[in-house]
Formats: sequence, structure tokens, C-alpha cells
Amino acid sequence: LSSSQFSKSMVLDVYSDYVNNFTTAMSLIKKACLTKPAFLDFLKDMLKNTPKGHADRLSLQLALTELETLAEKLNEQKRLADQVAEIQQLSKSISDRSSLNKLLSSGQRQLLLCETLTETVYGDRGQLIKSKERKVFLLNDMLVCANINFKGQLEISSLVPLGPKYVLKWSTALPQVQVVEVGQESGAYDKDNVVIHNAGVKKHAPAGQASHSELPSLTPGGWGGSGGLGWSACFGSISPFVTFPQNLNMTVAQDWCLALQRMMKVKEEEIHSANKCRLRLLLPGKPDKSGRPISVMVVFITPNPLSKISWVNRLHLAKIGLREENQPGWLCPDEDKKSKSPFWCPILSCHMPAFSSKALDLQLGAAVHNPVHSSLLGFSAVSTSLPQGYLWVGGGQEGAGGQVEIFSLNRAVPRTVKSFPVASPVLCMEYIPEPEEEDPAGSQEPRGSEQPPSSSPHPTVCLGLQDGSILVYGSVDTGTPCLLTCKSPGMQPILCLRHSQEFLFAGLQDGTVAAYPRNSGGLWDAGMPPSRVSLGSSPVRALLCLEDTLWASCANHVTVLDTSLRAQQTFEAHPEQEASVTHMVKAGSGVWMAFSSGSSIRLFHTETLEHLQEINVATRTTFVLPGQKHIHVTSLLICQGSLWVGTDLGIIVLLPVPRLEGIPKITGE
Repeated sequence: LSSSQFSKSMVLDVYSDYVNNFTTAMSLIKKACLTKPAFLDFLKDMLKNTPKGHADRLSLQLALTELETLAEKLNEQKRLADQVAEIQQLSKSISDRSSLNKLLSSGQRQLLLCETLTETVYGDRGQLIKSKERKVFLLNDMLVCANINFKGQLEISSLVPLGPKYVLKWSTALPQVQVVEVGQESGAYDKDNVVIHNAGVKKHAPAGQASHSELPSLTPGGWGGSGGLGWSACFGSISPFVTFPQNLNMTVAQDWCLALQRMMKVKEEEIHSANKCRLRLLLPGKPDKSGRPISVMVVFITPNPLSKISWVNRLHLAKIGLREENQPGWLCPDEDKKSKSPFWCPILSCHMPAFSSKALDLQLGAAVHNPVHSSLLGFSAVSTSLPQGYLWVGGGQEGAGGQVEIFSLNRAVPRTVKSFPVASPVLCMEYIPEPEEEDPAGSQEPRGSEQPPSSSPHPTVCLGLQDGSILVYGSVDTGTPCLLTCKSPGMQPILCLRHSQEFLFAGLQDGTVAAYPRNSGGLWDAGMPPSRVSLGSSPVRALLCLEDTLWASCANHVTVLDTSLRAQQTFEAHPEQEASVTHMVKAGSGVWMAFSSGSSIRLFHTETLEHLQEINVATRTTFVLPGQKHIHVTSLLICQGSLWVGTDLGIIVLLPVPRLEGIPKITGE
């Protein structure tokens, strides 16, 4: 296989024209997929059955990467072409004199999401009066709703339908659109100034009256519940005073009541299920006769709950994208813009001080995300807009103590939920997830049989301190207790922490790696001295767990250790002795490394340890800060198909990397 054949620019140009010819190409592709296996799947299957160490394995991984990269570029260009076509179709349906038509024709509007939703109108008693399909368009700065006319004319030249025509119903600026969730109306808006579409007319919602989609609970408070008098108790207390008709006794009455309870429970579940697909939007309306602003409540039914989550997320992110700090936010090389869809880059949600204490000059040492899985995910304005969980931030001051701040990410603006001091500055952190999160397939039989997950202290967050202490804390939901304290051999500063299923590894200042085993309770065994191995005299600044091995850096070398801390291989990661390895991240079958000096990052193969690629980050920042040459990397992160490279200049470089198990070479800008 020759992977170079798929990296030629001619391939991208030819296939772009082919794929963009939607009507013909898609029908041919569908027919081909029915008769022949996809070549990408064929490559993945070959790679799966090619053992490590085989001469062809690296070539297969490179070919898989080239095909994935090509497919991703084609998909991006196809999505962009579809979005442009949708905007053109919408603009054709609007009068040429309309201001919206001029906005759409300017080429400055980007389509983020469009979908056919069902608009519903309810009666005074909450009954469904009518519903109609609408096409809703989410642009980068406005929301458009249109009626659908499927009686489109045919193009004479090709006899291909032009698609549905749209009749504009309304459009509004995006900052004025508000998502309102059931049960979260309190303080969200002024109910006295809301107009609700009922039975084809507009009427004000009286103060205190629930809107048409605020369906009350059917189950009376306390009936059959633990907080009130149950059905059986009610009938038992009144049965001496009730004369039952013929063929009706206490037992039959109780059966009827239980059946009624079941019916009410089913109806409650139907209501909750409907709310999962009900998208309620508050839009600005025309002022009333007194000039008072009026808002209009519009209700759409999405095809499924995931669609609603997508709409709420996109609306929230699009609003954030209009802020000044996100205009433009990211700078892209001109030649790469054509292959990127709108909002392909992450947007800046907020920026805030890392520490609430202003009295001390605290230096940020480490941060880690503690995800929290909630059953409400996707069905509230908060949980659909932002990631669940908490952000732990640690640091301190040289010669003084340390500080830990915990931020909640379950709000529109993150806020501090807990802050506490520690004895020494925090140098590193490690999040230890639930056993189910680490091993969903249940491959770790021995430990799973000894300790059930329910009694395990997971999840936990481990802190490495400058005084050689390792502090293990419980989750925020349990009050963040300190569960365990360990000491490093010789009280050496803890520079980095990583964990596997059986060990907690610590990289120390004196060039030693220490391994703390788990005890029967699921925590790390602090009662016994840890296993340790010395890698040299330089500090161990980076650790990386890969399947059954541990990569540990010491100066400009990396040592591959097994789970018993026996060295298997050592290789030179950088030719300069003073360029110590400071960061390592895995992507596919490669590991990217950053160094204490210089502006380059390097890629190594996880199996052969071969050096595959070197990228100079400084060249990527020249169009932001021309002439700036002295730059070094301060952080590395692999997230959602991108390699995040943080620099000491305050500039983040985002590089695309493959998501599959190929070689994560950088091929784009």
C-alpha cells in the first residue's frame, strides 16, 4: 500500500468535485456500499489482524491515517457545500427587497444547524389544537423559521427537483432568543409580558397561570408516597363508615385504586418524555399599545431528545460566539479556511481568576476536570448548555502553603463551590474515575470480584505537593473529604501523577518513579513503602500509561517500564541534553512530546518507538506575532480530534489529528 497516493492535493480536488455533485454521486455511492466493503473498514480490519512488530503494520497505520484525513476533509467540504445550498434556497424564497434577503446574500452568514421541527399550538386547557412542520434555521447571528412548500418546480435542464420552497414566517436576532425549560421559569422572564399562541390567537398569560407546556403533576402529593397517607391507609380508615354497593368490597376498591395509580404513573412518564423533545423559545414580539415590550412563546417538538439537546447546545454556543472575545477568537491560515465548517474551533466561554484569594500571589500549578454524570443531562437549560462536573485548580506560593479551588461547571458562568488550603504548593493533579468508567467491558476480573464498585471510594482526585505529599480527596458530591495521605520516598516533590487499574505512579524530583498499589478498599496502600525505580539524576517531569506499560521521562530520554517497574526500553526523545521531556500525550498509535526548551513538538510510534514527525510551533504563530522566535510549549492536550498546544506567549495552537488508531501525523494547518 502506498499511503502517499492519498495525500496528493489532486486527490482532494478531484473528489471534492465528485462528492459535491450530490444527486448523482450519492446514489452511486449508496449502490457501491451495498455491493463492496468500504476501503476504510477494510484497512481497519487488516490492521486489527496484523500483529505488533509485523513489517507491514506501520504502513497500514499510515495508510489508515491518510484515508481518514482525506475523508474528513471531504466531509467538511460536503457539509459546507450543503450549508451554502440551504442558505441559497432560503434566500430564493424571500423577497429581493427584504432586509433578510440582503443579509443572506452578503455571504457573511453561516448556517450552524437546520432541521424540520413541529410547531405546536395548545388550547386553554393544555390540549393540542394543531401542529405544523416548520423549517428552522440557526445562523451564526439569527434564528429563522419558515413554512415548507414541497411543491417545488423542476429544473428543465436536468429534471431534478430544486427542493422545497420556503415561506418566511419570522426571523429574530440570536441574542434575543431565550430557551425556557419546564420547571425553570422562575426569574427567567416576566410572565406578565409573555404572549402564548393558543388556538390560533395570541393572548396574554395571566400571572400565576401555567403556560400550555407547563403540565402539572398528575399524582397528588403524598398519595402512595413515603411523605403522605397511602391509598390503602386512606381506604382502611374510612371503610368502617362506608357502605359498599353490591359486588364491590374493600379488596376490589383497592385494586381499582392501584390500577388508577398505574395509569397516572404512565401518564406522568409520557409527559416527562414529551418534555424531553419540547423546545420552548422566548422571542421578542411587537410592543403593546402602551409601548411595553412583549415576548412570544413558541413551542417546537424535536424528532428525538438528542435533537433537542443539539438545539439547546448550538443556541447557547452561537450566542457565546457573538461575544467580542470570539470575534474572531481563532486565526486560521487563509488557505485552510475553505475546508473548515463554521464554528469548527472551540469558542471561549469565559475567563476568570484561578484563585479567589487576592491577598497572596498564587501561581497556578495544575488543573483537572472532574466529570459528574447526571440523570438530568440534556433536559435542563443548565445541563444541555455546559459540560457536567467540576474543575479542580491547584497552586501555591514558593516557600508558603498551597491552595485548591473547585469550580462548578453546571452553570452559565462557572463559580467557586469550595476553596481550601493545603500544606504545600500543588504541583500536579490526577483524576481517578469510577471503575465502570475506566473499564466498561469489565476486563479487570480480579479486582472487580474482590471489591464491588458501589463500596469503592471512587471517583477521587489526587494532589501532588511540593513537600512530597500525595493527598487523595473524594468527590464534591460527598463533601470533598481527604481520604488518604501518602509520602514520597525521601519527601521528594511530586512532579507528576498517573494511574492504572492497579497502581498510582508518581514522578519525583530526584529522578525516581514510585508506584503505590491499591489496597482491598480500592484506595492506594499508604502503609507500605511504594515500589520505586531510579531513571537518572534529572527530575521525572512526565508520565504516560499505555496499556500494560508506563512511559517515564528523565531529561531528554524516555524509559518504557512494565507494570512491575522493570525497564524494557530507553530511547532518546531529543538530541539536546538540556531539552527535557515535559509533556506526553497519546493519540492513536503515536505519542506527541513537548520539551523544556525549543519550540518543537515530536511524534513517536508507540510500538517501534520510531521518531515519525517534528512540528515547529513557532512557525504556526508567526501570522499572530510576526518576528517572535523565542517560544516554548507549556502544555499538550488531545481533545475531539485536535492537538492543543499551549505556549508561554499565551497563544494556543490547534492542530488536527486523526481520531482512529492510525499515526497521528499533522497534515493540516
